[in-house]
Amino acid sequence: MERVRVGIVGGGDAAQVMHLPSLRMLEDRFTVTALADVSRRVLDGVGARWQIPARHADWRALLAGDDVDAVLVACPNAYHAEVALAALETGRHVLVEKPMCLTRREADALAAAQRESGRVVQVGYMRRHAPALAEAARLVAALPEIRFARVRDILCLNELLGDQLSRTVRADDLPPAVAARAALDQETLLREALGGDATPEELHTLFLLLSLVTHDLSAMRDVLGMPRGVLYAARRNARNDRTGPLISAAFDYGDFVCHLEAGFDELPRVECDLQVYGTDRVVRVAYGSSFARNMPVRLSVESAVGRIGSVTSEAIPTWEDPFVGEWRAFHAAVCDGAPVRASAHDARLDLELCLELSRAISRSTDRSPV
Repeated sequence: MERVRVGIVGGGDAAQVMHLPSLRMLEDRFTVTALADVSRRVLDGVGARWQIPARHADWRALLAGDDVDAVLVACPNAYHAEVALAALETGRHVLVEKPMCLTRREADALAAAQRESGRVVQVGYMRRHAPALAEAARLVAALPEIRFARVRDILCLNELLGDQLSRTVRADDLPPAVAARAALDQETLLREALGGDATPEELHTLFLLLSLVTHDLSAMRDVLGMPRGVLYAARRNARNDRTGPLISAAFDYGDFVCHLEAGFDELPRVECDLQVYGTDRVVRVAYGSSFARNMPVRLSVESAVGRIGSVTSEAIPTWEDPFVGEWRAFHAAVCDGAPVRASAHDARLDLELCLELSRAISRSTDRSPV
């Protein structure tokens, strides 16, 4: 089997906890040949732990080498598009972590570059590659009627789970100016997406939507299709600044409404699922924490049994980690020409939904109480 040489740009938590173990699981298909990170501590620590031969403080040096066929873009969100575009220009395939980018301009540029280069661009929506989600889509398509749907993504703060489940090398050697520059670059792009008069709260809301909710929107579209629009959306801030805001919204699907709930709290657990309510059954897909590898994506169906009650069946189509499935799909696209489910064009739809949600939240916030 052809082995694809992978260069990783950004050696943070996503690379260390999810991607590098997944690539090691698929070492018959991939070999990690290069790593780029601005943190020398991350570069040396991660490079040594995973025996990555080429290590670069500048991602441009990674692209200048001849030891990389594909690039994992796992750097800060503000630089996803810049790095992905440069990788495509040098003839590399790209797997870019979500969000693919922060602005329509970047999304259009990535879609155009993918078409012109003929290379693969796959966005890091690992849930899209879970067999449970594909089976849920099949079951939902067979429902005579959909009455209601719910998307829920309530996560605990990372330190309540992530720090217990993995040990990562931290970039605590960076000068404050580096982090400040990244924050400024991100704010500039978010302001471009929303308009120059966007408030700090509006910028933060869009950041939360793109960094968290975009996962849920992608899976929702996979099962239900694209909604007609947003009926309402609201943001409510917590009294405790540690947890941040909670977002609720409703999508218009014509014959039914899909409700969204997303945010963080301090309960050490994860509530991430998609539920679709038919007339006499409910189809549910439940996800685990990204920081806990090989937690299965569970599919359950609750069905009415005459007038006496209901019965629930549960299936775990695979125990393989969704990130491993994501990389399997990437290899099939690169080496066999398989279609890309989470493409650049597809991810642009999630960007549009995030922008529409952001506008609806701003309208809700501006509305005076009756």
